[in-house]
Amino acid sequence: MIVLDTHAWIWFVDQPDILGRNALAAIETARKSKEIFISSISAWEVYMLSIRGRLSFTVEPEIWIKRCERFDFFRFIAVDNEIARIATSLPGEFHTDPADRMIVATGRYLGAPVITRDAKIHAYPHVEAIW
Repeated sequence: MIVLDTHAWIWFVDQPDILGRNALAAIETARKSKEIFISSISAWEVYMLSIRGRLSFTVEPEIWIKRCERFDFFRFIAVDNEIARIATSLPGEFHTDPADRMIVATGRYLGAPVITRDAKIHAYPHVEAIW
């Protein structure tokens, strides 16, 4: 079981060669057991980055996300009240980016590592990060 950071999700679907060797191995293992979790905050990030012109797909973002929802190995997990609570009470010091906090909280909630290249998440000792 793993949680994909937003960029890891995008790259796995569109450009898997960008992924680190360890990240790709973890994703392939989780893919076989159909336990790749993606926080709904990542869908929000995709839409926001698209609106701001920082991310583009060959199709509209809503179509790209709908296509991803059809993969049986992805499990989208809502930011529910418990994940919101965890995100506001992360132990130690962690930066204030709300999306990163929700993704880390999702990893902690599930007891799963986060697949990410984000150095701030790798430096945070209270969640396992793989790249």
